[in-house]
Amino acid sequence: MQIAAMAPVALDKDGVDAETIAREIEVGKDQARAEGKAEEMLEKIAMGKLNKFYKENTLLNQEFINDSKVSVREYLQKADKDLTVTTFKRLQLGA
Repeated sequence: MQIAAMAPVALDKDGVDAETIAREIEVGKDQARAEGKAEEMLEKIAMGKLNKFYKENTLLNQEFINDSKVSVREYLQKADKDLTVTTFKRLQLGA
């Protein structure tokens, strides 16, 4: 249900490809630049936006849809400390 509803792009931040990371950093920099932020702050702001991307788009870091106070990783640890997800597949019909 979590995967179908939230459409994660990877299991954890280690699973996100370098191209996506670079794109998200550039988007973060462009947004900060458009907001008039100082050039020396752009990298730091972009990294903060990248961390937000990881939280919203990687399965283990997403808020659990049945209890938004915990992440999927925290929910799994509460259920069983040895429980984890090793992979997932998401199929979509008629995109």
